[in-house]
Amino acid sequence: MKHLISIFDLSKDEILELFELAGKVKASAPQYQGALKGKTLGLIFEKPSTRTWVSFESGIYSLGGNSIYLGPHDIALGVREEVRDVARVLARYLDGVILRTHKQSTIIEFGKHFKRPVINGLSDTAHPCQSLSDFFTIREKLPGKKDPLICFVGDGNNVLNSHLLMAAKLGARINYATPKKHEPVRAVLREAGEIAGQTGAKIEGFSDPQKAVRDADVVYTDVWVSMGQEKVRGQKLKAFKGMQVNAGLMKNAKKDALIMHCLPAHRGEEITDDMIESKNSVVFDQAENRLHMQKAILLKLFKKN
Repeated sequence: MKHLISIFDLSKDEILELFELAGKVKASAPQYQGALKGKTLGLIFEKPSTRTWVSFESGIYSLGGNSIYLGPHDIALGVREEVRDVARVLARYLDGVILRTHKQSTIIEFGKHFKRPVINGLSDTAHPCQSLSDFFTIREKLPGKKDPLICFVGDGNNVLNSHLLMAAKLGARINYATPKKHEPVRAVLREAGEIAGQTGAKIEGFSDPQKAVRDADVVYTDVWVSMGQEKVRGQKLKAFKGMQVNAGLMKNAKKDALIMHCLPAHRGEEITDDMIESKNSVVFDQAENRLHMQKAILLKLFKKN
């Protein structure tokens, strides 16, 4: 594990090691103080962020390291300067970087030239840190639960892409319900399907969310209109009619099914306010776990665990 660019690059054992380490960090945070003393992490963000930014910055500080934030106007990857040139220069200053970019290809190119740990903090097709944290949360909330059924309702976006690969790697069960023309990336479906054939994972797609959530142990959703899609907001709202996670939809899931959302949420669109605030919601617990998982990722990549 030299980088964290996609869930596809991780083995099942590496995923389970991260879950175990995140659990240890969460339970015994003081024991890891100073573990990354002297390490400096760069946060190169082309997109705004709350959880990714704060969890990584807080995480590296609590482990004894430092961070430098570089926003969209500070670097302008590929505009002011070529990605490969920026990567080779920063490799002489930093011990690792988080990249939150528009294109997955930017992260891949940066990783080829940086030669130090590169972490995908979000791209157009993947959000591996979110997926690791969410599956860690599911294991934490459903201890001992054999093969819980996870159901994702909404857009076939970067989060769902990563969740499909994660479920495939772990041999888990996942349903997803998306409108036509908003399915997950075909290449990801193909990759996840091939992996599932080896691990026994069960992946099933639906256009009807009512059928998808039937007997689900976890119901997950995300925004319908992601950053940068504001111009097609009206079109997407029409396409996603009937995909809202609300009390009516949850009646088809198990009575104690967990409700998850990676945030930020557009309350009243993809999910109703009462669902986020319900007793079954673990939305803010999963947000907290971003911190513990980010620490585990940093420890693992910097080989200090």
